[in-house]
Amino acid sequence: MYILLAILIFSVLIFVHELGHFLLAKLFGVRVNEFALFMGPALFKKEVGETTYSIRCIPIGGYCAMEGEDEASDDPRSFTAAAAWKRALILVAGAAFNFITGLVLLVVLYATVSGFSTAKIVDFYEDCPLQGEEKLQVGDEFYSIDGERVYLYSDLSLLLPRNSTGVYDIVVRRDGKLVELEDFEMTQQAYEENGQTVYRYGIYFGVEDNNLGTLLKNSWYSALDFVRIVRMSLQDLVSGWLSIDDMSGPVGIVSVIAQTGEQAESTQEAALNIAYLAAFIAVNLAVVNLLPIPALDGGRVFFLLVTWVIETVLRRKIDPKYEGYIHAVGMILLLLFLAFITFKDIWKLIGA
Repeated sequence: MYILLAILIFSVLIFVHELGHFLLAKLFGVRVNEFALFMGPALFKKEVGETTYSIRCIPIGGYCAMEGEDEASDDPRSFTAAAAWKRALILVAGAAFNFITGLVLLVVLYATVSGFSTAKIVDFYEDCPLQGEEKLQVGDEFYSIDGERVYLYSDLSLLLPRNSTGVYDIVVRRDGKLVELEDFEMTQQAYEENGQTVYRYGIYFGVEDNNLGTLLKNSWYSALDFVRIVRMSLQDLVSGWLSIDDMSGPVGIVSVIAQTGEQAESTQEAALNIAYLAAFIAVNLAVVNLLPIPALDGGRVFFLLVTWVIETVLRRKIDPKYEGYIHAVGMILLLLFLAFITFKDIWKLIGA
């Protein structure tokens, strides 16, 4: 059941993404030849006006085929005939719709909670070494850690483990002003709780009530955190802190969704956890699609800017088929990479 639910989530997110392209294209008068969900041979086709709507048999991807998108066209309503700013908006609309979907899911999920933990200090454990006149104080609210903004309480557990030295450049908001604590040593200490030794930073954090303002704020900041996680993951891949073995494709993500549902103690908990994961995936898709890689929307926007500069300088049109060739090669490479990641995910599942 959870596997089918995971496939449904991907299908909805793909539909929403392509719907963004479709609606903006229609809004700007660009001719859309076909709006398709999935890839491969068509299972269903229906022509309405100038556009063919189809559902295809391979449950991966989908597309919004616009006239003149990858080849020259004399149609005055072709994609390349539209103003550059209109083409840019059409291209980013898919990612924007995915981001909005993730944000809406977060708002709906967070509307059910009574309050939100904050990064504001309300008290310290007894004899906590982090408290002092030149250290942390009651009322301080974490603003940034090593240059990374602290939006939410959960950002503390995201950012603190990334520095293995235990020495941080911390900025707190104190009495309405930003106070810097450079080279601040912040390590966990041993404390006794219920007869057991536990390791804590020794800080109590506050909670704010859930109202419209805090609901929208926490939803927005959570979405920004999702974006940051993608950026950090890419940085960690480049730096070698993460390896390609840590990456997952559709099969791996479906497996995670299934495990999330199976490990929940109730159907309601499973639904909430999977919905949160769907919001995370939606924002991830938005960010990844805007990377300047050929065949992705970000790659198309990048080449749109490059083409606009060249055509402005040389005062001559560039045949869009050349860009189409680049995106075709990029698509082949992306599919090969996806096949590799999928094989790796399947191998992990078999090994498990």
